[in-house]
Amino acid sequence: MSKVVLPRKSLIALVCSAAPMLATASSTDFFDPKLSLILDGQYTTEKSALSERNKGWGIGHIELGLSSTLGDYFYGKYMGTLHEHGSKIEYETEEAFIQTLALPDGFSLRAGRFLSDVGYLNGQHAHADSFSSRPAVYRGMLGDHYYDDGARLSYVMPTDIYWVLGAEAFRGKKMRAVGITDPESVGVYTAFTKIGGDFDEENSWQLGLSYLRNRNGAGVSELDHDEEEHEDHEHHDEHGDHEEHGHEDEGHHEHAGHDDHNHSHGAAYTGKDTYLAEAVWKWAPGGNYKYQSLTLSGEYLISKNISQTIKNDENHEGFYLSGVYQMSPEWFAGVRYGEVEGYEAHGDHFHEQTLKETDVVLGWTRSHAMTVKLQYTHQSGDDLPNIAGDMLTLQFTMSLGDHDAHSF
Repeated sequence: MSKVVLPRKSLIALVCSAAPMLATASSTDFFDPKLSLILDGQYTTEKSALSERNKGWGIGHIELGLSSTLGDYFYGKYMGTLHEHGSKIEYETEEAFIQTLALPDGFSLRAGRFLSDVGYLNGQHAHADSFSSRPAVYRGMLGDHYYDDGARLSYVMPTDIYWVLGAEAFRGKKMRAVGITDPESVGVYTAFTKIGGDFDEENSWQLGLSYLRNRNGAGVSELDHDEEEHEDHEHHDEHGDHEEHGHEDEGHHEHAGHDDHNHSHGAAYTGKDTYLAEAVWKWAPGGNYKYQSLTLSGEYLISKNISQTIKNDENHEGFYLSGVYQMSPEWFAGVRYGEVEGYEAHGDHFHEQTLKETDVVLGWTRSHAMTVKLQYTHQSGDDLPNIAGDMLTLQFTMSLGDHDAHSF
């Protein structure tokens, strides 16, 4: 995945450099460009497990986008993101795709780099979330949110209710397992279906099932490397310097995989076969979601065939359940509980890693243009670095310019 590391002062220059795009763009119906900027700042009292977020003040997920229709035939979009990693600011292209608008009979084709449509949350941008972070199962099994280079074909069924079918093919670099030295060039295939409708004027629902085939998802344990490292440690023991070097190496080896995954936005837990199930129910008095509403949602993920070299029946799996109540046009509150259970390879066996997470959020919003959230998180688990215990996050997001409408 291409990545550019920028000095902090380059952030303003990068944003300002996009302005001339609008000055030279045509205002005809054929080409109607829209520029958007999502600002995201936050303060966190602790560093947390399976997260890139650092303790203290920092930027979150800043998005700079340009999109346009090309007549009635195509839609194009570019979305670049800025985020903080340590003392540096990293810039990545998250979306850059073209999508058809005029294929017959409900078909649509998208090609380029984009968010996969597996699951409920994954196809949505982070600024649209009610909580300040993605669920633990998403951070562990999808790298927070899964985007990649590839193509998608979707089909909206000609039914009275909403029903879409889709299939995707991706490069799969973000979902590549540890130890893969000769990856498949098309590493990930997905298939999904979502169906939904209205019970009545006040109640709406959506259900979905997704399958992700990851040809590079089964890890390869470095057995030979571990044996060599053990022999090397024995050699140091003979010379009396094991205590000086061995413990430092062991600690580095234990969590190196997660540090690398977090840095590259890849999934920490992968497998050849991943299944996702989603369910959403929304209620709004009189059907007006602006003034009052309740949203209940949940997802379950499981990855199977997680290793090529360790034979067992272990699976990565996890879930979350969420409820968000919009009390008024300005105020909302939510609670979410989730778990993830994964396995990290160590030679010829696995180490089980678990994380349980409870989030409570209170938010104030001024339409969709500005939102302030205060979130309390409690984490508990085993064999993961940075399990926070209790932590608070204060997040501020502002939307400037035009941006896509939020999905169901």
